[in-house]
Amino acid sequence: MEPVVVDPGSQLLKAGFAQPDSDPSLVLRTAMTKEAAQDEFAGKSLDLSQLDVINPVQRGMVKDWDAMEDLWRYVLYSGLGWEPGSEGQILIAEALLTPKASRERMVQIMFENFNVSGLYAVEQAVLSLYAIGRITGVAVDIGHGKIDIAPVWEGTVQHNAVKRFELGGQELTSLFGMELRKAHPELNLDFATVEAMKERHAAVAEDHVAYSNYAEDCDTVEHTLPDGKVIYLGRERYAVGEALFQPSLLGIEEYGIAEQMLRSVSSCVPAENHRQLVENIVLCGGTSAMSGFESRFQKEAMLLGTPSIRPSLIKPPEYMPDNTLRYSAWMGGAILAKVVFPQNQHITKAEYDETGAGSFSWNNLTRHLAYEYTNINV
Repeated sequence: MEPVVVDPGSQLLKAGFAQPDSDPSLVLRTAMTKEAAQDEFAGKSLDLSQLDVINPVQRGMVKDWDAMEDLWRYVLYSGLGWEPGSEGQILIAEALLTPKASRERMVQIMFENFNVSGLYAVEQAVLSLYAIGRITGVAVDIGHGKIDIAPVWEGTVQHNAVKRFELGGQELTSLFGMELRKAHPELNLDFATVEAMKERHAAVAEDHVAYSNYAEDCDTVEHTLPDGKVIYLGRERYAVGEALFQPSLLGIEEYGIAEQMLRSVSSCVPAENHRQLVENIVLCGGTSAMSGFESRFQKEAMLLGTPSIRPSLIKPPEYMPDNTLRYSAWMGGAILAKVVFPQNQHITKAEYDETGAGSFSWNNLTRHLAYEYTNINV
């Protein structure tokens, strides 16, 4: 049986057996209800606004361990078909800067409550680079609840240079809703409807000037609401992407995302590494797929960077699935799992029983294994 790879996000949990030539077999909302948490994952076609919702993962971090355990149980046994007493190996994609106590809690639950035979955990930024065939570069991950910018050198996150912001797709949805109300004051839309509209229509202007000009003249797109009413969306759909480059639109006094990336790299030592980092940028997370985002990011990074270094956005190899960047941490985990477990670099149940949860560190192993994973035939 292939190892299982799990990437638990703030909005979506991605899981499946380690088959990097395909998408994860399970992509589920992490939102649960108290009623369903006793038995199984509840994020199906339900009206969550009418239920008592639990979000076990918030801003990328596990906040409700009981609910998280229920979600894992559903995924592993009901979703992927593990049999009690015959549990396999598992690789967990960890959020950037996960506290040591949280990691130890996860290890304890996996071995004591799920009886896994082997366990490995890696930060999502490292796995996102693995997914596109790199061990060095910068992962810019725009998730539902956070934005992570992480320089990675030879398979190791440069934690001194990491930038993490507790805002993401959910704040962009709220901004879009506010802009919609300005343009269409007669509308009263729930968050889920606004989010679906954002995912379909949000776009990024070519530059700041183009966005400003849209106030006077902007092409519109037609959208049909659930009740059948047709509305037209103009400049409001560009506010979502613009906020990533002008955070003041969200009421936040910070540099835009491209400048944050360059500042992150400038914090890395030695300076000789900067070129290789900036020439290997991966944009990942669902929001990064927004129309126009890649070209705007490239343009801003070029304008803000130094003439001697050309920022480059790296794409996945052609043989990887179309959704590789959307599910990059899971994809990278599926690749790495084919190195970690055959080489016995993971924690085994016997090792855990002997030493406990607090004695393991994956950092050095990940650095070593970075040189091996590219030989895997996916």
